Amino acid sequence: MSAEDPTTTGERSTAAEVYADLLDRAPENRMEPRMEPMRRIMELLGEPQRSAPVIHLTGTNGKTSTARMIEALLRAHGLRTGRYTSPHLVSVTERICLDGEPVEEETFVRVWNEILPLVTLVDAELIEAGENRLTYFEAVTALGFAIFADAPVDVMILEVGLGGVTDATNVADAQVSVITPISLDHTELLGDTEGEIAEEKSGIIKPGGFLVSSRQDPDAAQVLLDRAREVGAAFRFQDIEFGVSERNVAVGGQQVTLAGLAGTYENLMLPMHGAHQAENLSVAVAAVEAFIGGGETELGEDVLTQALTLMSSPGRLEVLKTKPPLVIDAAHNPAGIRVAAAAVQEAFGFSRTVLVVGILAEKDSLGILTALQEEFDGALLCLTASDSPRAVSAEELGETALDAGWDEDDIHVSDDVVGALRWAVDQAQNITAAQPEGVGGGILVTGSITLIGQLRDLLGPGPDQADAGVVVDPLDVSAELAVLEAMEPPATDEDSDEDSEGEA
Repeated sequence: MSAEDPTTTGERSTAAEVYADLLDRAPENRMEPRMEPMRRIMELLGEPQRSAPVIHLTGTNGKTSTARMIEALLRAHGLRTGRYTSPHLVSVTERICLDGEPVEEETFVRVWNEILPLVTLVDAELIEAGENRLTYFEAVTALGFAIFADAPVDVMILEVGLGGVTDATNVADAQVSVITPISLDHTELLGDTEGEIAEEKSGIIKPGGFLVSSRQDPDAAQVLLDRAREVGAAFRFQDIEFGVSERNVAVGGQQVTLAGLAGTYENLMLPMHGAHQAENLSVAVAAVEAFIGGGETELGEDVLTQALTLMSSPGRLEVLKTKPPLVIDAAHNPAGIRVAAAAVQEAFGFSRTVLVVGILAEKDSLGILTALQEEFDGALLCLTASDSPRAVSAEELGETALDAGWDEDDIHVSDDVVGALRWAVDQAQNITAAQPEGVGGGILVTGSITLIGQLRDLLGPGPDQADAGVVVDPLDVSAELAVLEAMEPPATDEDSDEDSEGEA
């Protein structure tokens, strides 16, 4: 297939074949600032974006975690949920979830085959008009809506890909619009200030809807307030009408008390680390209060208790191993890095942190490395590159790290991710051996969602260790690495890259 020709209509039999269809389109980081193609495909599909009420999320950081929390709360209410988030960590099916689980491959493939002739028709119309075919993100968004309508679901939780006004998800009209913290990211597309970025993101606030906003920069908050008033939407802002009243670190997470829109919720056990996750929970609770009863109906204790047991956020301050401690976080902008740093220091208290960092070319490498240098006093830094073709080389990141104020003696460079992790493990073990008392050394991997996804794929399910003849302690990074290092490196597909806004 070529960029000029519409997709062929032959049926696909696996999710990998569907993924290949999607990857053949304009990549996800090249989103088109347009809406007509999405409106056209929705029309042909019978308006699936209207098949259930919508909670729509945008913002710079925290979207996916907040979306997952909202999903858990709605499921605890007995509602069938459809959650659409991006990007994925390992499998494309993670983007489209039914009742908290990635859509089954059979359904993913079947519905794509059903909508492919209509996708092809829209492609042909666009080419005839001199435009690009439906992009990767437009196509997968259409697939998500079609799967949710096919299920069907009681409520859709949608995360934007980029911005808001012209994002493909914005063909849906939200009953509740959620805006997580806005900071500077994708400035070349969205604007150079928080206020300008808020203008784009405010586009998901719809007439007669309900805005629930995180704490914002004053300029951004004013833009959101003005938009809500303009379209007649109710509005509630964190730290004004709702928020976190109390928070204490606890084993496995934190205990929080929230002031909601309709009630106070005391001593909730949130199984996630970091003040930002408590803030995300308060936004999620307010959003569900707004959805269920217009902000006037208190959530039941049993609902909250059940929902909290369902909550997780893969790739966000996730502990993959404990020998030595290995934490991964998908922060990929300076604001997200600072939030993650505070959470790591609070939750784990490593005597010295070993950082493994990879960054994509379109990101603020200098800002990210500067934030890490300022937040992690005395840390060691290992720079690497994920298997994304857009990953900045480790050597180039090394030069940028020097500009960011890192000491050359504290920097290690390795383009091989497994080699980088091996170096980090050795350093963390040496730190711990030199300090037998206390927490010792720990590892944080961050800077790129593609790096986190690659590492999670390597150390999550892992290789077939039975075939390798090795019994591996699931908590031991060194044992896992020994198996990986003994294997042939996997072939990588340079066309299989993607990115989205992501979050801290």
